[in-house]
Amino acid sequence: MKVVVLGCGRVGSAVATLMSQAGHEVRMIDRDSASFRRLGSDFKGTRVVGRGIDEDVLRRAGIHDADAFISVTSGDNTNIMAAQIAKEKFGVPRVIARIYDPIRAEAYAKMGLTTFCSTCVGAGIIKDLLTGEPVKSYEDYSHLTSELGR
Repeated sequence: MKVVVLGCGRVGSAVATLMSQAGHEVRMIDRDSASFRRLGSDFKGTRVVGRGIDEDVLRRAGIHDADAFISVTSGDNTNIMAAQIAKEKFGVPRVIARIYDPIRAEAYAKMGLTTFCSTCVGAGIIKDLLTGEPVKSYEDYSHLTSELGR
């Protein structure tokens, strides 16, 4: 699978490393080249410096033939915009955007964008750990976007 990851922070670098180790072709985009140090010296993928909402940067990263695009920068607006560009402009079949704001996550999910609300998942896991309930799968926490987004 050819995967483009936007955002080489802790999550992005971990996803890129896992996918690369599993034999997938990974292309990492970040606006700060120093962020690529998180990938380690054994990372076999491509590193592209630039803003992930810039179509030329996305083209340099090979978005035109990507099977998946993952946007995990620290900004909801960037993640949403980049994911929409990947999906609508370039027709990437599998697009995932991390969104911190539960209201936005729910709204964009209703519009057909696959979102991952780490705020909701984290809150759900913490609640379960505190109450002694079994920790659930991601899907079991997805309802929290509407509950926490009020």
